[in-house]
Amino acid sequence: MPEILVQYQSEIWQSIGETFIMVGASVLAAILLGLPVGTLLFLCRKGQLLENQSVFSALNLFVNIVRSFPFLLFVVFLIPFTRLIVGTAIGTAAATVPLAIMAIAYYSRLVEQALLDVPKGVIEAAISMGASVREVIFKFIYVEARSGLVLGLTTSAISFISYSTIMGVVGGGGIGDFAIRYGYQRFETELMIYLIIIMIFFVQMIQFTGTTISRKLDKR
Repeated sequence: MPEILVQYQSEIWQSIGETFIMVGASVLAAILLGLPVGTLLFLCRKGQLLENQSVFSALNLFVNIVRSFPFLLFVVFLIPFTRLIVGTAIGTAAATVPLAIMAIAYYSRLVEQALLDVPKGVIEAAISMGASVREVIFKFIYVEARSGLVLGLTTSAISFISYSTIMGVVGGGGIGDFAIRYGYQRFETELMIYLIIIMIFFVQMIQFTGTTISRKLDKR
């Protein structure tokens, strides 16, 4: 192991742990809330099962507004809300709040797009067999779109790693912030290169895992 990595070993492991916490919280928010929001966007569209222009417009506006924010400004803008939720605007826990909200908006749009790719014939066939709305969603639409949903979550997780590098603004830490503070600002170029390689490795692992799972789920 290079000497410089040994020198900063404990700090590097801490920063990796902070990144996992932030990205993990974001992925969890994407699954628990982004998936339902994206599903509602799809179902409430014109011509779909739960057509409702008011609900669709409200959710669509929320997603568009959050996604249109430059992420750094979004983090700063949410500082009062973050302080209200977690009691502080500094630290890894505080960093998860804007990341989670961005994750919900980001993944919900990918969910909507994945569900729009489901052939209408599948939904029509499900309805003709007497399936309820719940059954249509969970037994037909999700099953048909599962490959796209996994790919969307993979893309989202990689984006969350990128977003996490900005969280140094609120003391969120993470490996990206560590690379900037120690590698760039302290002119430890070798350290910065090693940290970039570590981040590339994480991204490649996520992409490989997501693509592999998606390929196995794709029965077309």
